[in-house]
Amino acid sequence: MGNTRHRIEESRTSSFGESKLLYISTSKYEGDWQSILHSHPFSELFYVVNGSGFFVAEGEGFPVGKNDMVIINPHVQHTEKSGNDSPLEYIVLGINGLSFSFENIASAQDGMSMQTAFGTVYKYNMQNSNVYAYLNIMLEEITHKKDNYETVCQNLLEVLLICMLRNDDLSIVKSTNTLLNRECTQIKNFLDSNYSENITLDTLASITHMNKYYMAHAFTRYTGLSPINYLIQKRIQEGKSLLESTSYSIAQISAMLGFSSQSYFSQAFKKATGRTPVQYRNEFRKQKERGDVENDYIQNE
Repeated sequence: MGNTRHRIEESRTSSFGESKLLYISTSKYEGDWQSILHSHPFSELFYVVNGSGFFVAEGEGFPVGKNDMVIINPHVQHTEKSGNDSPLEYIVLGINGLSFSFENIASAQDGMSMQTAFGTVYKYNMQNSNVYAYLNIMLEEITHKKDNYETVCQNLLEVLLICMLRNDDLSIVKSTNTLLNRECTQIKNFLDSNYSENITLDTLASITHMNKYYMAHAFTRYTGLSPINYLIQKRIQEGKSLLESTSYSIAQISAMLGFSSQSYFSQAFKKATGRTPVQYRNEFRKQKERGDVENDYIQNE
């Protein structure tokens, strides 16, 4: 009986730091998607399962096909366009806490890179690797959500990254992009100036070119309120001012603030202040009349 033992050498310390798998998504072109440039503060791995098309980053495009892996660093505006004859089918991983560095790009045999104003996009073919197998296991884990599936997915991510780093052109740079102050400030300023308009998460995502779910998460961490709750709070503040300083009806004020109905305005106002708009206006007027009487009494003394 033959017996071969392979000894494991001392393991190296992980170089992936606090990297975290944010999501796994699958998509297949069926003629019903809109190709929109967007960016986000984390890296993405875009793996083509089948089909062909073009990947666009910062306005520049390049072809992609089966087994191609595209690495998108944080803050790079990008999108994908499917070919009509061979629809794109792909898997995307969102990874927070790291970005990629591409050394010796000019000498790459199977890779192609695009230097952009905000980062780098890099493509190479992974036909001879086990990447697709690892991705399928991750999808199965996250679909069924059995005990400790998060740990399995995170560990498989590290396995995947190790396989990718065997490409001599790739290295990993730790990233601390946890808050996008510039984008969050832009959203806040937009809400402050346009609170009376019909604003949705899609509206804010189109302004910042960010994934709307990550944008909402980042803004919440930045301000302590979700974008929609911040918008409601801003409208309530302006509503107080209008109730105090004007004689507009509640319905008029509701419309001026951008609420869909007077009842929704009243409900939101009471939740925020503990009083209905009518109660708030009456209490303010009583306090003002009481203050005016006291001032008159002082002046007559």
